[in-house]
Amino acid sequence: MASERLTKARDYEAEYGKRITKEERPVYHVTPTTGWLNDPNGFSWYDGKYHLFYQYNPYSTRWDAMHWGHLVSKDMVKWERLPAVLAPDTAYDGFGVFSGCGITAPDGRHLLMYTGVEEGIRPDGSLEPRQTQCLAYGDGVEYVKYENNPVITPEMLPEGYVAWDFRDPKVWFEDKEDCYYAIIGASTRENGGAVVLFQSEDLLEWEYVSTLDSSRNAYGYMWECPDLFRLGDTDFIPILPMRMLPIGTEFHAGNNPAYLAGFYDREAHTFERKGIFSLDYGIDFYAPQSMVTPDGRRVMIAWMQTPETMNRTPEGAKWFGQLTVPRELSEREGKLIQNPVRELEAYRTAPAFYQDVLVKEKTRLPEVAGRSLDLTVRVKPAGGTLYQKFTVKVAEDDEFYTSITYDPAESMLCFDRTYAGFRYYIISERKAHVRNRDGEILLRILIDRFSVEIFVNEGEQTMSNTIYTRQSADGISFETFGGAAVIDVEKYTLEV
Repeated sequence: MASERLTKARDYEAEYGKRITKEERPVYHVTPTTGWLNDPNGFSWYDGKYHLFYQYNPYSTRWDAMHWGHLVSKDMVKWERLPAVLAPDTAYDGFGVFSGCGITAPDGRHLLMYTGVEEGIRPDGSLEPRQTQCLAYGDGVEYVKYENNPVITPEMLPEGYVAWDFRDPKVWFEDKEDCYYAIIGASTRENGGAVVLFQSEDLLEWEYVSTLDSSRNAYGYMWECPDLFRLGDTDFIPILPMRMLPIGTEFHAGNNPAYLAGFYDREAHTFERKGIFSLDYGIDFYAPQSMVTPDGRRVMIAWMQTPETMNRTPEGAKWFGQLTVPRELSEREGKLIQNPVRELEAYRTAPAFYQDVLVKEKTRLPEVAGRSLDLTVRVKPAGGTLYQKFTVKVAEDDEFYTSITYDPAESMLCFDRTYAGFRYYIISERKAHVRNRDGEILLRILIDRFSVEIFVNEGEQTMSNTIYTRQSADGISFETFGGAAVIDVEKYTLEV
């Protein structure tokens, strides 16, 4: 039976969610039923559907009092809204039901593991929100919290870990060992961020196994939202290092989405790091979570926002926060490759194709415009002479635009939303060093009403960004500086 606090949230979203029209939302990106959304949670396959939960404050477009919202889908593109499933209504999660995962339990029920946050006070009188890992069981609609929560506590960690930075469990089952494992984000007093491993035979009784890797005081003080999976011959651990110093163009100052690439020894439960790389080079990407589809694909989705911009709600907004398009993951040369899920192609309409278009000055193509597009642009130097810069402008009118500029000499791609019409002082530009291909670059650009996601060179790198330009600004133009380029363009309108 739903608690009083959960019932209140459901009643509120049922009343106010219907007041947000379809035209006020993105076309094909997830948004909250009402209010605020951040981290995706519990991304999993259960009872013939994809289930996707999310951090949720139904009452405001600001972060507060975290609940879990709920959606289901047959194809990860078109989602059906279900009532909220978890509310902060017990002593161990009264400060918030934080992020976690979903898995099918041995008895066939859908099991959610999440971080419960209990507000406490440190000896010096400052706030200490103790974080523990908790369970809830359900049938895909209604969920009940486990009577013996929490199941993993900070006291189970070795000495030197911080009780208020211990969160975001991701659980999986190892067939060969007939055992469940959970990777959890943590923070150490001496070495900064870390990821720790726990194991269980029944999902109820857990024990600490090992620390897989740590910041070594070089990559942030806390590692949020970890995951662990193998693709090809490489094991990957996505993480979110918090409060980093910048490192070239690979990592910027602040909170960074990143991944560790290396080898996970499944017998010794150790991880040998071979590299650490940015997971997304855009402005708005955080808290990724992955799952394995019934046909064996590893698919990831993330919050398309960041803590740095979370308080800059557009004026008059009825909702705030959206998720990226789900992305199929693969491995190439020891690195992660990301591309939009193939299911998105079923929603393509109004195709337009252009080949070998010479671009010397600002150029528009007759059928290439809109704010819900799947746009692919291949750029090549014209006549064997390397151009200086190539720019695509989207969401453009006489006053506003968002630009994507490639500098082949520097092998640098720049996203810039300075003139996108946002009336707050926020981060507007981000650069990424891309692979040099003699002036050629392949850009797949997903444009929705409030976002631009860029997939570079068949998914070698991505840049995820929100924009809030007025919807009438739907122009797209191409321009070359210091020479000429030849472009091939493939455009589809996306309708969901």
